Parts: sequence; structure tokens; C-alpha cells
Amino acid sequence: MKKLIKQKQWEEQRELRKQKLKEKRKRKKLERQCQLDSNSDGNDRKRVRKHAVHSTLRLVIDCSFDDLMVLKDIKKLHKQIQRCYAENRRALHPVQFYLTSHGGQLKKNMDESDKGWVNWKDINIKSEHYTELIKKEDLIYLTSDSPNVLEELDESKAYVIGGLVDHNHHKGITYKQASDYGIDHAHFPLGNFVKMNSRKVLAVNHVFEIILEYLERRDWQEAFCTILPQWKGAVPTDRTCESSREEQSAQVEDGSDSDSSEGEDSRNEADSPHAEEKQDKENSTESTVLTHILQVYQDLV
Repeated sequence: MKKLIKQKQWEEQRELRKQKLKEKRKRKKLERQCQLDSNSDGNDRKRVRKHAVHSTLRLVIDCSFDDLMVLKDIKKLHKQIQRCYAENRRALHPVQFYLTSHGGQLKKNMDESDKGWVNWKDINIKSEHYTELIKKEDLIYLTSDSPNVLEELDESKAYVIGGLVDHNHHKGITYKQASDYGIDHAHFPLGNFVKMNSRKVLAVNHVFEIILEYLERRDWQEAFCTILPQWKGAVPTDRTCESSREEQSAQVEDGSDSDSSEGEDSRNEADSPHAEEKQDKENSTESTVLTHILQVYQDLV
């Protein structure tokens, strides 16, 4: 009887073990990359950057929701912004990156935990609201509540991502803001390419990375399948997505590519408090390593 119980528990925890192994591999890869960059003279990275073709597309993270978040979620947003910056720096088609309404708790947290942000390159960090910096007719707010589907990316436009980690406490707030300002809005064509068993609200870095991936591949399905984390329960509408998943999994195992971080603003509702606490500790470790990597980038470039 005991053996049957143990066997059942083993089977039930299979997915949890796989997730833990995935996170462990991701942390080890970040550590290896950090060590590699520390031992590099910077020449290799500069050669890679020469091959980048900069996009004219502007991508804005709207940080005007600072007063709606507690410190814990501010820290999560900071981590997601770090990820966006790092991914844009090494992208084949880097976007014109804007961080607007920068101030309050977010700036204070960045000053305290990541002083190197003041030396970040290829990014426009502004205290002003995005409507003061960019023409209204050029703006498109990306919000899952919009009835409009984003079929193609227009590189003459500026796409706005709501910088908010709120666990669905302020549902529809980004759509409301876009409507109030009279700004065009749209949502990703997720339903045309993947089926999801969770909410279609994505973390800031996932939205950012999907756009970078689309600019490289010019294929929405490939972009979604490469970036969307498996815990979101995305099921492909055809087998193309499955092959992308297998390719991504192989890249993570051999350390040839980074895995997308999991977005806390759309986390699984079944997560227990203990699981969330453990995840926060893992996120803290990863954030520390990522901060060090960014500092190494700045010293080398």
C-alpha cells in the first residue's frame, strides 16, 4: 500500500520536478554566461553587435502605474525591465526602447538594487508620460482587453506595453487608459495560432520578447511558440509550434539560448503560498545574476 502511495505521489510531482530542473538549468546558464562575459575582452560582443540591424519600431514600457503596485510587484517589474533591456541589446533587430513615467518606487528600487541602470545604452529613460514624447497618431497600446487584433507590426509606430504587475487586481486599466487618451489599441493574434488554458495577459518581458522575435522571424506563430512559457498551457493550432517547442527545449538543455522568464502578473492561480515564496527566492537569485551580467555588458561596451 505504501509503495502505491509513493508511486502516486511520484507521478503527481512529475511536472513539478521538470519545472525545477528547467529553472536550475536556466540559472546555471546565466551563471556560465556571466563567467564567460567576465573573462571576455569584449571584442566578440562588439563584433556581434555590428551585425544587428536596428528597427525603427519604438517600444514603450509605460511606468505610470507605480502607485498601484506594492514593493514586491515593483521589484518584479524591475526584473522584467532588466530582461527586456538585455534581450534588446542582443537582438538581431533591436527596437527603439523607451521607459516612460520613470520615477517613484520603481526608480528608488533601481537606484538601490541596480545602480548600473544609469549607464544603460540604447534606451530612452524618461520621467515624462509617453504622450508628451510621441505623437498620439503614432501610438498603439498593446492590451489584451482591446477588441482589435494586431495583424502586422508597423515599424513607423510606437507600441506601448503597460508596466504593471497586479495579479489581475486592476483588470482593464490599460485599455481604459488608451481609450481615455484617444490612442489606438490592439492585442496579439494569440487565438489564431495557439490555444491557452490560462489568461492571455502576458508579462511585460514576454510581450517585449515576442515583438523582438517577430521582427526576426516575421511569423507570429514562431514568435509565440518560442517565447510563451510552457506553464501558460499554450497548445499550438498546428504542429509548427510543437517543433519550435522542441527546438527551444534543446537550446535550453545545451545552453545555446536563454529561456523566457515566467511572468508573475499572470501566474497560475493554483500556486500555493509556499510555492510562490520559493519562486520569489529563485527570482531574486536570477535577478542578482542578471544585474551582474548587465553590469559586465556596460563595462565591456
